[in-house]
Amino acid sequence: MSHVLSEETHRNMLARIPHCTGREVSDWLRTVEEGPSLFRFEEKVSWLRHEHNLAYGHAKAIIHEYDLRRAARKFA
Repeated sequence: MSHVLSEETHRNMLARIPHCTGREVSDWLRTVEEGPSLFRFEEKVSWLRHEHNLAYGHAKAIIHEYDLRRAARKFA
């Protein structure tokens, strides 16, 4: 299953996360950072879904954003 989201879809999903989950995206990114050391994208998504009861789309958007920011730190 592909984890590629269009930029617009990704931004729309991120914008809805605080309303749908009651937590800011930055809180979720910190949760992922402090969570288990999982390597595969789908493993991380599955962990968020099962451990924190998130919808698949929200978990996918959070992990995608986490990976984007992590990659940007490597090149900074």
